[in-house]
Amino acid sequence: MDTINTEGLTVTVAEKAAALFDEVTGGGYGDALHSLHIVGSALTPDFDEKVSDINSVIVLKEMDLRFVEFLAPLGKTFKKKGIGAPLIMTPAYIGNSLDVFPIEFFDIHLIHKTVYGDDIFSGLDFDRRHLRLQCEREIKSKLIWLRQGYLSSFGDKKLLTERLAESITGYLPLFRAVIFLLGQKPPVRRRDVVTTLQEITRVDTDIFEKMLRLKHKELRLSGEELKTAFEDYYRATEKIATTIDELTA
Repeated sequence: MDTINTEGLTVTVAEKAAALFDEVTGGGYGDALHSLHIVGSALTPDFDEKVSDINSVIVLKEMDLRFVEFLAPLGKTFKKKGIGAPLIMTPAYIGNSLDVFPIEFFDIHLIHKTVYGDDIFSGLDFDRRHLRLQCEREIKSKLIWLRQGYLSSFGDKKLLTERLAESITGYLPLFRAVIFLLGQKPPVRRRDVVTTLQEITRVDTDIFEKMLRLKHKELRLSGEELKTAFEDYYRATEKIATTIDELTA
């Protein structure tokens, strides 16, 4: 059986990930495994071991619910260690889902490290039409969410702050996909993504940077500042939606 390859990972990520994957490879399901992958912020300069989870993908040769049942009881232990519940997929599922979840798979394609088995994500091909369509759907869903989130906060400053801070994470994979559709290589670091988007769309993206700071508790806003931030956030999202509408596959 192949060994876990943690080369290039930080010490913290390597140790935590190895603990999870050692359980997986040693659980009697070695023959069922296709590959194991670290994905997301754990591979980027944005990773903060105090607040960031380590996310992963386990690819099985074929779906086996007994493996899911084996893994489930380990979740509580690893959650305490900052390890998120892994995504479990098969090669067939990945191949059949690129048209449905192109943004999610594109982000994994960009930001992943294969620690065991074959790298199934580097060679993925993406249909620009599918990617553009999901970008349009996602950005317009965010406009709805912003309106509803603002209304359902009922003027509660703390609740609105939490909802706006949580929302920005979902923008980053979308922005990387938009940057790709506009003909440039998407950055990995979050703030570089926001800066690059502004450079190529001419949309003022400072508000997205502000939301990132809000999320990471680097910024506190008064009630009036929060109202202004919401308005700026919504208008900037509208402008990105217009940019996506104008894209051709």
